[in-house]
Amino acid sequence: MKTLFTEQEYLNAKWYDLLNLECQFCKKSFGLDKKTIRRVLNGSIHKKALFCSNKCKHNNLFTSMEVSCKNCHKHFFKRKCEIIKFQNHFCSHSCSATYNNLHKKTGTRRSKLESWIETKLNILYPNLKILYNNKTEINSELDIYIKSLNLAFELNEIYHYEPIHGQEKLSKVKNNDSNKFNQCYSKNISLCIIDTSSLSYFKEKNAQKYLDIVVNIINKTLSQTTLSVSD
Repeated sequence: MKTLFTEQEYLNAKWYDLLNLECQFCKKSFGLDKKTIRRVLNGSIHKKALFCSNKCKHNNLFTSMEVSCKNCHKHFFKRKCEIIKFQNHFCSHSCSATYNNLHKKTGTRRSKLESWIETKLNILYPNLKILYNNKTEINSELDIYIKSLNLAFELNEIYHYEPIHGQEKLSKVKNNDSNKFNQCYSKNISLCIIDTSSLSYFKEKNAQKYLDIVVNIINKTLSQTTLSVSD
């Protein structure tokens, strides 16, 4: 808030006397009563009162300011109204997804690895329809499913191989995995099972090898599909 009055003028003014301020948008001088100014100074009302008119307040909200992407730190412009509304700013949907997936504070059925791979695949294959945690095809969840390629992936964590939650739970998981494989086979879906049990905690450099496996298989399948169409 830029004031155009002296400290003495403020002290001498009565509650409803007007004191001059500079409009935050057009920079013109306008009068505001001492009582409202005091409330702005102590934070009891928002600084939206510091515009000479509603037009200036509106124009200020829709002007652009430079911000930094929370994920990749790229600088870009964003409207003030959006800056006020959101605490973090992202230059793209992929940066937003990457950051939010890696900084979740609440529990989720999906691992950080699955979320991270989803973000990366959506960037690498923008024109390929990829479904995640989809149940529609075999009535059982597939971590990654690409219908156009008849290709699916399961990213199996350690509880698929060891009795982390007890032997009974492990038996159920193994039975479900077996049924899933059989259902995919009956529908001519190539199910690629990737053992991720060695990833004890998520770190991008440790997760990269799993992404590479998925990408290599997708690229190989795409290549074979292209050759088949050409023939």
